[in-house]
Amino acid sequence: MRQSGSLIEYIVFGLRVPVLFVLLLLTVFFAYHAADIQMDSSLRKMVPLDHEYIKNLYRHKGELSLGNDIRIIVENKRGTIFEAEFLQTLKQISDEAFYLPGVNKGKMKSLWTPNVRWTEVDVDGLRGGEVMPNIFDGSPETIAEVESNVLKSGQIGYLVADDLKSTVVYLPLLDYDEKDPNSSKINYKAFSDQIEERIRDKFQTDDIKIHIVGFAKKIGDLIDAAQEVALFFLFMLVVTFCLLLGDSRCPRTAIVILSGAVMSVVWQLGLVSLMHKAIVYSKQSDTWTQFIAAHPTLEPIQFGIDPYSMLIPFLIFAISVSHGVQYTNDMALRVAKNQGFMDASKCCFQALFLPGLLALVSDAFGFITLWFIDIGVIREMAVTASVGVAVIIITKLIFVPIVLSYVGVGQGAVKRQLEKQNKKSPLLNAISQCSTKPGAILVIAIASVLAIVGFDVKQDLKVGDLSAGAPELHADSRYNLDNKFVTTHYSVSADVLVVMVETPVETCSSYVVMNLVDQFLWIMENVEGVESALSHVTVSKRILTGMNEGNLKWSTLSSDPAVLGGAMANMPAGLINSDCSLLPVIIYLEDHKAETLDRVVKAVETFAQENDDDTVAKFVLASGNAGVEAATNQTIKAAELRMLILVYSVVSFMVWVAFRSLRAVVCIVLPLMLTSILCEALMTVMGIGIKVATLPVIALGVGIGVDYGIYIYAKLQHFSKEGFNLQPAYYRTLQTTGRSVVFTCLTLSVSVGTWIFSGIRFQADMGVLLTFMFLWNMVGALFLLPALARLLRVVPTPLA
Repeated sequence: MRQSGSLIEYIVFGLRVPVLFVLLLLTVFFAYHAADIQMDSSLRKMVPLDHEYIKNLYRHKGELSLGNDIRIIVENKRGTIFEAEFLQTLKQISDEAFYLPGVNKGKMKSLWTPNVRWTEVDVDGLRGGEVMPNIFDGSPETIAEVESNVLKSGQIGYLVADDLKSTVVYLPLLDYDEKDPNSSKINYKAFSDQIEERIRDKFQTDDIKIHIVGFAKKIGDLIDAAQEVALFFLFMLVVTFCLLLGDSRCPRTAIVILSGAVMSVVWQLGLVSLMHKAIVYSKQSDTWTQFIAAHPTLEPIQFGIDPYSMLIPFLIFAISVSHGVQYTNDMALRVAKNQGFMDASKCCFQALFLPGLLALVSDAFGFITLWFIDIGVIREMAVTASVGVAVIIITKLIFVPIVLSYVGVGQGAVKRQLEKQNKKSPLLNAISQCSTKPGAILVIAIASVLAIVGFDVKQDLKVGDLSAGAPELHADSRYNLDNKFVTTHYSVSADVLVVMVETPVETCSSYVVMNLVDQFLWIMENVEGVESALSHVTVSKRILTGMNEGNLKWSTLSSDPAVLGGAMANMPAGLINSDCSLLPVIIYLEDHKAETLDRVVKAVETFAQENDDDTVAKFVLASGNAGVEAATNQTIKAAELRMLILVYSVVSFMVWVAFRSLRAVVCIVLPLMLTSILCEALMTVMGIGIKVATLPVIALGVGIGVDYGIYIYAKLQHFSKEGFNLQPAYYRTLQTTGRSVVFTCLTLSVSVGTWIFSGIRFQADMGVLLTFMFLWNMVGALFLLPALARLLRVVPTPLA
């Protein structure tokens, strides 16, 4: 280790000029590629492709909607939809929407599309036609005909609002086609911009109001809101510089720390952009095709910036600043002892390189554990965060020492550090009492109570969304207001769970199958949280009623195959597949809250367990946006405990490698565990569920928090080896590393706290949770760590 350390030291300081030149050259190179980084988000990245529900969904993707659709709701603010001017505008909107990129044109629906029809019973039996008459001239006669057709279509509450003041243009979207390597997934940002420009901006007036909901629009709005992140980052730069300057009184050290932190972010973004380009290039080779065929769950990973991973550059900046502050403060103390800039930088490098390296490696390995969660966006987060931490090893542990060996630290920084060292601090003395026996007992008792209370509170922590609408956005966002309009004015919501009923070929119209589906419909419609359910059985009953003079007594299933066959002959497209082996049961939910999904999914699984028969029918979950959400929730629930075990196992192992002591592992890791428990309790109190956006926060918080513990424990061990008893050793630790930890924590908390004002709700939630974890990790490192050290007698000298 000494030889390898000497070699690294020689490379850093013996070859300062060429190393610095290479670092600056690489920064320019990565900055060039970082400029090409793309916003990337797709449905396949957001779902667990290896989950049974998602496998079933994509197995039938050519026959069913994948839960990826758009609803454009056109509202007449001054009357009903049965006005000539409104219907003409609706036609223009329908035509314009037809040509939007990525729309599955064959399955699009509006009052103007021929697949929306009406039926009625007359003396000759059933008759029907398209809702819009062949010739529509806007006359009162044709308006009355349209109104009559709509009322007979069965679309009230579905395609037409209950109050008849708005109507829906339904657009199912195409997704990535695995069989066509030349096809591409929808660019949701571009799609969202186009639907705004070509639909909302073009047609919305004082009389016409446009509402738009659907996954693609939600992601587009998220990306739009995420663009303000650049302003948050700029604000964080300014705040951090001011705080660094106020603490050190030295502009040059503040600039060096910020330069190294920005360099880390530039390198990270550049590497992510290069990884994306490498994947795009690799897609042209047969080897890549074979690799993806063998590992299909890796196919959605493209690497780029999306609304979920935009926090990674902030964290990389934060970690980089943390290590930079440790270095510059230590160097100021050495310069105060009359060491030259070169010698002071070398001594700091020798003292801090190994603890810093091990802390960063712990961070990286902690982040990479997120890879084991089978959701593309989280796996991307794991890689990009680990790559970012890896570059800090170079940009901070090498770049900063080299630069400071030239520019050094100013007299203001030296004077400031001497003041801190020589000034007796009652506060630091009070904190150091945690390392005495009475103080340790008190701190451990308080920590135990907090752990017990936090553990009890977090038992109510839910997995999934806990609010209606799009929880990623604020309740007063345009998207959530549009979604609220849909749920208020329509009998069906935008939250749809599709159960796929698989039958042998050409048997879906048999009485046995239809009767079983009928029983299933009745059970599901009586489950709390279900608004309504629809299947081919529902339509068949309507048709049979119509074929029998509209007598509601015939609204039942006939066991006569000929009668059922007549009903099935008039079945609309989308309710059965081409070979009559698949029946979608469409279940409209009140919302997609975690408890609603759990309740409905459990009811489906119970029915399937009791009634599935390979020779008759199998009830298979799930399609629709609610089905995707249910699969995601189950994946996260199964991965949560495993992720925590992996994170803490990796961090504990790295701490043990650093100090070769189980006592050190206990002292450093237990405070992190307390913070995790309290963070989950806070999530419970705030009504934040564990989901794609929040699950990584715990792992990321642990990864950053371990830095505090490693630096404090290393410095405490250093003073202990110099012969100090535990309490004096800890007091000196607080004067040096402790101050740096407090300053770094407060700086990061103020910076990340700006996210609270983000237009993206989950980013605001992340700001709250990360700020909380930063502060509590600091509290744990300053108070609980020395108390545990006292309890475990980690110092070899006699305790005071």
